[in-house]
Amino acid sequence: MESDELTLSGKFYYQGRYQDLNIRISEGKITGIKKFIKGGKVELEGGIFPAATDTHVHFRDPGETHKEDFSTGTLSAAYGGTTTILDMPNNIIPIDNYQAYEKKLESVRGRSFVDFGLYSMFNGINGDLIHPDSWAMKVFLGGSTNSVVMNQLNDSSFNKIAHLHKPVVFHAEDQQCLDSFRREDTTLKSHNSSRPTQCEAIAFQNMSKFPIEKKIAAHVSDSSNLKYLSGTDLYSEITPHHMLLNDEMDLGSYGKVNPPLREPAVQRSSLDAYLSGKYDMVSSDHAPHSEEEKEEFEFAPSGIIGVETRVPILLALVSKKILTPEIFYRTAILNPAKIFNINKGEIREGSYADFFNVRFSSIRRLDQSKLHSKNYISPFNGMDVVFPENVMMRGEMIIENGEIIYGRNGKYLNELNK
Repeated sequence: MESDELTLSGKFYYQGRYQDLNIRISEGKITGIKKFIKGGKVELEGGIFPAATDTHVHFRDPGETHKEDFSTGTLSAAYGGTTTILDMPNNIIPIDNYQAYEKKLESVRGRSFVDFGLYSMFNGINGDLIHPDSWAMKVFLGGSTNSVVMNQLNDSSFNKIAHLHKPVVFHAEDQQCLDSFRREDTTLKSHNSSRPTQCEAIAFQNMSKFPIEKKIAAHVSDSSNLKYLSGTDLYSEITPHHMLLNDEMDLGSYGKVNPPLREPAVQRSSLDAYLSGKYDMVSSDHAPHSEEEKEEFEFAPSGIIGVETRVPILLALVSKKILTPEIFYRTAILNPAKIFNINKGEIREGSYADFFNVRFSSIRRLDQSKLHSKNYISPFNGMDVVFPENVMMRGEMIIENGEIIYGRNGKYLNELNK
């Protein structure tokens, strides 16, 4: 239940710099932004940002809840300063029709710690079957976990979903290219070789031609391929693992992901491209699997966790002055909400009052055993992180002094007033 009225006071990141402000909040939304407001205030220390949105998670619910479920996944998001998530449709039973969508919504409703929306999967022929409440759609141009690859790559296919006016996110690896490079897959290097960066480039060239209002290239693994993304309303997404991890690291199957981790030179170039502002947003692509499934590299499914560490890893880069606050804010907070039409991510009247505060001096090494995912082994273990101290969602504090204090109050985005 949102607070009737309160004033949040502190040093907010606002209009490109930190400013001492008082934010009036009523019924979960921002109703005033002033330097001075009379009356009682809730004061937060350190830097205050609007809470983050992660538009790319795989919570495995329903069907594979031994890997993750909506409660553990959204709890992880909350601890990481993320109060809104969009969950992908490649469940073990694909969310590619009205009935499957309704069953998934029924399964997860009332179990989320943060606000959420759901994707549907478009395979080229199911346009009439997609649930109109789908917050966005996912298209697999190449195969991955539980995916259905779209093989009919033509304008008429996409005309079938034009009436929905939804963002379309592409897993952009070309399947024919992947087939031609398929080989024994036993190490991070061989996984990289079996899904080379040229397969991503081909997919980018194809998707740039599709007649869609808003297209997003997911988890770009090689920044040199950004030149193949052209046209209006076309956006690029990068993940922390593609900018910070590479195929020479001793990560075993916990570094196995699609598209693969690349060689160090490509990884460093991707990091530099992100730091210089060439990406529109950064998402986690949180995709957990059980320890048993990850035992043997060759047979291990691709995917790593990241919804809880995405923001803390970026905040550590801000703390060390490697990443500017503006690029962090734009890619992790503002753009994900704006591109996906979510009324969050900005300090403005009428926006939902989602915030977190952070003390940059609290930088520490990640201890994966403290994470809240069901399967918590992280390839980022031991890396520098800065976790939010307090997290607010719609005017209610849900994390206080690093501890969860509010229950499963996350709402289905379609039921929130825009």
